[in-house]
Amino acid sequence: MVRGRRSFSRFLIAIAIVALALVVSYRLWLPLIGRALVHDDGPAKADLAVVLGGDYWGNRIETAGMLVRRGYVPSVLVSGPPGFYGVHESDLSIPYAVGKGFPAGWFQAFPHDALSTKDEARVVLAELRRRGIHSVLIVTSNYHSARARRIFLAAKNAMGGGPDLRMVAASDEFFHPDTWWRGRESQKTAFFEWWKTVATAIGY
Repeated sequence: MVRGRRSFSRFLIAIAIVALALVVSYRLWLPLIGRALVHDDGPAKADLAVVLGGDYWGNRIETAGMLVRRGYVPSVLVSGPPGFYGVHESDLSIPYAVGKGFPAGWFQAFPHDALSTKDEARVVLAELRRRGIHSVLIVTSNYHSARARRIFLAAKNAMGGGPDLRMVAASDEFFHPDTWWRGRESQKTAFFEWWKTVATAIGY
């Protein structure tokens, strides 16, 4: 009985030590959780840029507009999922970009009915194949970039090949990988993106 109590006490002490170590070192491991969500290849010359849907602040399409302005791509295909007050997202994001000073001719709307990144990858890659695109810059929010890359690569393999893909991570209004735990919106973004990452990994 005494031996069992000693073992249990040692177990509790070990847990306390681990917990204390995690608290003391949080500045080291919490940023790793945020950075793991980000994959940024950086810009390079490509046939086209694609802006993925799901941005409510315009950072993705502004980033894509800067890619055209800097000569990396000639134009941008703007993915337009449904559900934005009865219109597709591209119907709102392109006028937003024009209002920010980017020429309307740089952007091509691509409305569709995909409701997930997985479905979006399939319809976007099919459209790129139809257009004969060989290289593409995929522009999405930083927190979404690692998961989106895995999904697009899996969809590309399932289709038997496709264009060369480079991820360009746009900054987010709230999510900052190295300090994501300091704000409520950033915490929510990290939690939901990790939840989706796990769901994607197990096949949902």
